[in-house]
Amino acid sequence: MDYKAIFFDIDGTLLDSEHKMLPSTKQVIDSLQKNNIKFAIVTARGPFGVRPLFKKYGFVCPMICYSGALIIDEYNNILKSEGISAEVTTKVISYIESCRINCTWNIYAEEMWIVNHINDRRIRTEEEIIDAKSTEGSVSILEKSVPVGKIWCMFDSNNLDEIICGIKQRFSDLSICRVDATSIEITANGVTKGSGVRYLCDKWRITTDKTIAFGDHYNDEQMLRTVGLPFIMGNAPADLKERFLNITKSNDDDGIYYGLRTIGLDF
Repeated sequence: MDYKAIFFDIDGTLLDSEHKMLPSTKQVIDSLQKNNIKFAIVTARGPFGVRPLFKKYGFVCPMICYSGALIIDEYNNILKSEGISAEVTTKVISYIESCRINCTWNIYAEEMWIVNHINDRRIRTEEEIIDAKSTEGSVSILEKSVPVGKIWCMFDSNNLDEIICGIKQRFSDLSICRVDATSIEITANGVTKGSGVRYLCDKWRITTDKTIAFGDHYNDEQMLRTVGLPFIMGNAPADLKERFLNITKSNDDDGIYYGLRTIGLDF
């Protein structure tokens, strides 16, 4: 294979709509491990939301978490941890709460997952999906020395333009990405899935043009634009699929297996 590494988003990509790995996808992962082909997980999840997959499906690999803020190798060593300071995080949360818009926020800092409303049904659903537990608390319980990789805010309203504009005006060194109609992710500027891919490629001493990636959503776009051969999943939003040439099948229809077969890989 001319390509030296493959990068996989998790939700909507590596896992199907029931948050399980298809047999064909498991076959791909097993083959990559057997043939010593480098691959990595690139996700908005924290490491505690990735390790259960390693255990359930019997594989291990480096993981790029919080959309690029935290990178951990296959031996569970932290290679890179960057993000937002506890001080700035406090200011961001204070601003959001001052807007008087009902918001359930999540703060992720390495192995920590702090929420303000643990009984929110969306938090409970997320806990079930990733097989991990959040901690209810305030920003004050953050460890000052540990950077915040991601702030995820869930709103009851889908009219987020005003709050996004307000955050951008007050915190110009932060990046905001819509997750869906009612939630946003906030990270430090320059922290993207693409930056995480570049970091690992440098570590592996391979060029990004020799890499492949699979993704399905807007926060995957920078990763897909970084690699040499991007595949967008068939279940991706229509406007995102218009931006890429290689559209594979959906995450429920063997999309990863099919995509790699189109370039001649056999499993």
